Order: sequence, then C-alpha cells, then structure tokens
Amino acid sequence: MKLRVGWLSIVGKRENNEDAYYVDPRDRFFLVADGMGGQSAGERASGLAMEFIPKKLQDIDFEKSSPDHATKIIDDAITLANYEIMALGELDPKLKNMGTTITFLVQVAGTMFVGGVGDSRVYMLRSNRLQQLTTDHSLTQALIEAGTLTPEEAVHHRYKNVLYRYLGCKEGGAGTNPKQIRPEVGDRFLICSDGVNGGADDATLSKILAGGIDPQVTAEAIVQAATDGGSKDNITGVVIFVDEV
Repeated sequence: MKLRVGWLSIVGKRENNEDAYYVDPRDRFFLVADGMGGQSAGERASGLAMEFIPKKLQDIDFEKSSPDHATKIIDDAITLANYEIMALGELDPKLKNMGTTITFLVQVAGTMFVGGVGDSRVYMLRSNRLQQLTTDHSLTQALIEAGTLTPEEAVHHRYKNVLYRYLGCKEGGAGTNPKQIRPEVGDRFLICSDGVNGGADDATLSKILAGGIDPQVTAEAIVQAATDGGSKDNITGVVIFVDEV
C-alpha cells in the first residue's frame, strides 16, 4: 500500500499544547491524543500514550497478523497506556485525575484498523462522501444515542466536552472494538483532536479533503479552517492519502 501523509499540531487559543500525535516512519500506524487535566498533566498523559502505544504496536506482524491478533495487540497497547497513566496519576498529586483521548489508524495486511477512546476522531472521505469512523465517548453522544438529544442540540450543549471513557479511568482499557476498512485508491483519512471539529464542520472538512493535492498542505488547511471557525482548543490533524492498495 502506498500512502502519503501530512500533519500539523498547534496550541491554538490554549496556553500549552496538550495534544500529541505519532506518525510511524514506515506508515504502518498513526495516532492522535488529546490530553486533559490542567497545567502539565494533560501533556504528560498524551505524552505517555505516545510513548507506550507505539512500542506495544511493534508486536504486530503488519504483513501477516490475523484480524483477531491485530485487534488484541491494539487493545493491549491501549490497556498498557491506560494503566501507566492511572498509575502515575496516583503517584504524583500534581497529575491526579489526568487523562487523554486516543484515536488510531493501524494498517495490517491491507486492512485499516480504526478506533479510539474518548472524542478524538477518524474521518474517511470516499467518493466525495465524508464518514466519521469513530464514535465519541462523550455524554452528549450517549444522549444522542438514547434519543434525548439531537445532534444539532449537542453542538452547544454544556456537557459536550465531558467524556465517560478516556485513558486514565478504569473504563479506558475496556477494549476499542476497531472498525476494519479495506482501503481503496483515492481514499483520504483524517485523524484529529476535537480542536478540529470544534471549528470546522463536516462540509468544510469534506471540501478541503476532496480538493487537496498534497497531504501536508491539506493538513495545514484543515487546521487553519478550524482556527478561522473559532476553535478554542489545541488543534491537531493527521491527513492520509491512499495512492495505491
């Protein structure tokens, strides 16, 4: 599979950047995390995720692993990071209650494994149709699924940023149930923190992804659009173009 990748992470309107990302040098996997906890705690949590998860993912045979084996290693990696974040939070009072989201795209034997914990997202643009591949683990999303809140109401709901699952809580290591996507030539993926969708709606993201020629320029355009759209958070986006399968 031949991929082209671009990425950008900015502090935005925050004092420090609690987002983190990892782009595997061999284009086998891609990660985005959005830390929380205030001061330096969010940075530590997202940084720990970027330290432990890539190391554990190396246990995958990216050419031959079965879907079940790949899923197990991915979940083991997430569980390990969750444990380390919780443990350090208990040891250091300054880091108590820190946490982070995590979202991933892992390429194994021609299949993309996509998932995450929290409200960072993976989008796919295929045939000019944008699809969110991940599900937010937020209270507003739970209310939408329960039928007590509409997606339009959720945009400005007071609990829109409250998560019930993230790395750093007991539920964080409960498995990711990743989607399996067989990529097609021309597919475009976006992995991002909520700073992106906090300032750029689906129509904007779709237009930028569809019109992009270079993934780095496209990633920069998405971050700029989120900034121009009023995002109040750190903004991180990783853009992946599928050129050959």
